[in-house]
Amino acid sequence: MRYIEPHGHMVSRTTDDYTAMAMAGCACVCEPAFWAGFDRSSVDGFYDYFCQLTEHEPARAAKFGLPHYTWLCINPKEAEDVKLAEEVIDIIPKFLDKPNVLGIGEIGLNKNSRNELRVFEKHVDLAAKHDQLILIHTPHLEDKLKGTRLIVDALKNDKRIKPERVIIDHVEEHTIKLVLDSGFWAGMTLYPESKCTSARAIDMIDIYGDERLWMNSACDWGVSVPLAVPRTALEMKKRGHSADFIDKMIYQNPLKFLSQTPRFKLP
Repeated sequence: MRYIEPHGHMVSRTTDDYTAMAMAGCACVCEPAFWAGFDRSSVDGFYDYFCQLTEHEPARAAKFGLPHYTWLCINPKEAEDVKLAEEVIDIIPKFLDKPNVLGIGEIGLNKNSRNELRVFEKHVDLAAKHDQLILIHTPHLEDKLKGTRLIVDALKNDKRIKPERVIIDHVEEHTIKLVLDSGFWAGMTLYPESKCTSARAIDMIDIYGDERLWMNSACDWGVSVPLAVPRTALEMKKRGHSADFIDKMIYQNPLKFLSQTPRFKLP
């Protein structure tokens, strides 16, 4: 089996997780900027975090034979402080030429507040100006549908944004059709307690097909499973999906999206 982990917060994980992922057939890991488990208080903290994502974590992953890529942003969980968010966004261009940077993400909404939406639009503007791919976080709340609609509307209002260069993550049964019908890529985040279980993800694949869709484990600070993608692949095999179909979902699809930036290269 081979697979790409397109959304894994590896700074929160141990080296044992890297070992297990490599043994399971992981070809590379892509790490979006995220909340650190606490709110950072200054732009200097984000500068150090971006250094960690572009210098130190790639070196750690390389010890286990895994190429490491990253996305940069201030996560929506910390977007209520607009002044801090603006300061963080201002330093991101300093890192965009790093060889492992894929684009801007994971941006989006957490509680669907006005400040979050304002910061989201500033990130989108940054991505458009620098021709970057975009990875989007949708809320994990009862108003996920509202947040997804706000995000889709904001993206459609910016004529510079090409839908095929945007992936909207954490889709569920009530948001996946909206995302795909709008021309964007959709990401299914596999979690044992929230977001999307393996069974639900496979059900959505059976309903909506295999185009512009990927699966990821996220594997962050909370209860999560770094091997969620290969485990779901095994469940797909049990359901009778072919090896070629499984390979498309866990390897070819993320490869197709990520290859839109010349920085993404696999050995």
